[in-house]
Amino acid sequence: MNYLVAVTLIWAFSFSLIGEFLAGRVDSYFAVMIRVLLASLVFLPFTQFRSIPIKLKAALMGIGAVQIGIMYLFFYNSFLFLTVPEVVLFTIFTPLYVTIIYDAFKKEFKPLYLISTGVAVLGAYIIRYHEVNSGFIIGFLLVQGANFTFALGQSAYKKVMESYKNIKQRSVFGYFHFGALPVVIVAFLLFGDAQKAHPSLLQWSILMWLGIVASGVGYFLWNKGACMVDSGVLAIMNNALVPAGLIVNLFIWGKPTNLMLLTLGSIVIGFSLWLHNFFMQRYQQKSSL
Repeated sequence: MNYLVAVTLIWAFSFSLIGEFLAGRVDSYFAVMIRVLLASLVFLPFTQFRSIPIKLKAALMGIGAVQIGIMYLFFYNSFLFLTVPEVVLFTIFTPLYVTIIYDAFKKEFKPLYLISTGVAVLGAYIIRYHEVNSGFIIGFLLVQGANFTFALGQSAYKKVMESYKNIKQRSVFGYFHFGALPVVIVAFLLFGDAQKAHPSLLQWSILMWLGIVASGVGYFLWNKGACMVDSGVLAIMNNALVPAGLIVNLFIWGKPTNLMLLTLGSIVIGFSLWLHNFFMQRYQQKSSL
């Protein structure tokens, strides 16, 4: 639990740093590539290459390719269509995906969850009631792509590492980043803009922070923490990032926003989470009978 709290505090600043200093200024594919490359270098000295099962190596590389490789591609591009508070707020859907994915692993389906998800979508619509356009929809869908791949990755990591409890996670976590690296390199070569691949000194310092601390240390502590709690706590902690990220952007950066719509939409989305937890309790009561 302490690991998850620590990473939440670290990641709370990432939204604003990306939105205020990188988005639209530094090519998103280049920024993602640098971030993953730095994180890979952080764990390279700790990586154990011998006596590690090939199946585990492949699984961690696949998880990394999804959880940070593909996720970052969605996440960074969403800032081109949405404000920082909107990106932060729309990550509130991640706990729903965590629960649904865990249910998929268990081969279960809970249709009531579709209701709570629909209420959350309504809350997102309220926030941009007067400005819903194609750009907003694209941005919203990009954030949901990031949410889903992030939820899928952490759920899969937890499931995989439960089978390898005798292996120190620090010695194999490098494979997580190694799996993401080819994805982001290919993405930059295919879609990157070389004209925007020349960060300033300030932007380089932000990329260093994001790569070494937020990605390198952050993802290790987050995924390790995910293995130490149950899926319910993990889902809740995914939401703790929302108020933390909003506080940083609204109060430290002082960015203007429609507080009335933001508050109303947030209340509706919060209600969707309460509804989701209510449905979870009903399912748990039925399963115990």
